[in-house]
Amino acid sequence: MCRGRPLHIYGGIQLFQRLTITKHSQTKDIIWLFLVTRIALIILTYIAYILLTAPKYSSTPVDRVALFTTWNNWDAADYLRIAQHGYEQRVDLAFFPLFPLLVSAISHVLGSWSYLLVGTLISNAALLGALFLLYQLAKDAFDETVAQRSLLYLCIFPTAFFFFAAYNESLYLLFTLGTFLALQRRRWWLAGLFGLLATSTRSIGILLVIPYLYELWSERERILASWRTTLATVLPIILIPLGMALYGLYCLITVGDFLAFVHVQQHSGRYLAWPWQGIMQAILALFIAPQPFGSSNEAHLLLDLSATLGFILLIILGWRKQRMSYNLWMLFNIVYILLYPALDKPDILLSNQRFVLELFPAFMTLALLGIEKPNLHRALLLIFPTLLAVLSIAFLMNRWVV
Repeated sequence: MCRGRPLHIYGGIQLFQRLTITKHSQTKDIIWLFLVTRIALIILTYIAYILLTAPKYSSTPVDRVALFTTWNNWDAADYLRIAQHGYEQRVDLAFFPLFPLLVSAISHVLGSWSYLLVGTLISNAALLGALFLLYQLAKDAFDETVAQRSLLYLCIFPTAFFFFAAYNESLYLLFTLGTFLALQRRRWWLAGLFGLLATSTRSIGILLVIPYLYELWSERERILASWRTTLATVLPIILIPLGMALYGLYCLITVGDFLAFVHVQQHSGRYLAWPWQGIMQAILALFIAPQPFGSSNEAHLLLDLSATLGFILLIILGWRKQRMSYNLWMLFNIVYILLYPALDKPDILLSNQRFVLELFPAFMTLALLGIEKPNLHRALLLIFPTLLAVLSIAFLMNRWVV
């Protein structure tokens, strides 16, 4: 049956196949949502870049190379540079290695022209996989309608363009969802493997030990029934911090600092603080000692504070509705995010709009609210795509977004 293939790998493949099987129409809906949102971003890129860079009333075309590389901005450029040249600067160590490693492996085969294309394709392929896994998780927790709405809100969220760009958001989300799905199916080694991949992609992946420990606790009577079962369920958790540990070892060998990936965060103005300190300072900067009306700082603070408080509210509202493993994981995630505000920057809650994308159970809660309150759903269908278009245009024009 599985001759020539290790049993745990064969079982993992079988599990993935079963977990991603949906009805034909549901599969079509997921693929359709994915394609429509990707095509919309491509059309937006074409029209916005031309209108904002080409001379008006002119038949002179824009630079085609610039048009096709307009998404190569900010962290995307850093990831692709690392993929091509390795970690050249100490500050580069803030970027975990798995995403640039995948880009590098494929692009070395295709050629130096392909880095941006490969990075973009990996990001979008990972998103498609994540959508199937999220659908299954939401369907297991609630029903098909909630699952469909969860995917919709995720794809049209104002910062969902990071799932299109050559960022590691999609890849990390895919591995996180895989971890949760494997845990709920009690495939402990597969959960540990997905956790290892997550911590090789993002440092915050280390928090996947929280739901793993909770699921162990919920199964403690069965797990403690025999020492074989105990070993088979407890040992895989070691894989989750292994990804971070291996990267820390690389940092130790190259720069002499095991936690270099943490220490270089100060380059972006991030420092360890009380979790409420960043929120209070953002409120102070907005309402007590406000920024000038209409300033860039004001807009960034409004967006970041709204995203942060909005997802804290979603965690609270969904507490009694969600699995406890989801609640604990989101709680630790939001605290982790708030522990490192950019206190030295005008944009104090820097990147929080992007970080909340990964809190997938909150999108299930939002889906429940949208179903209960149709007016909220209609408002989100107007507000989310509008902000997504605005922020996408700002990003592709190399304006700082998050």
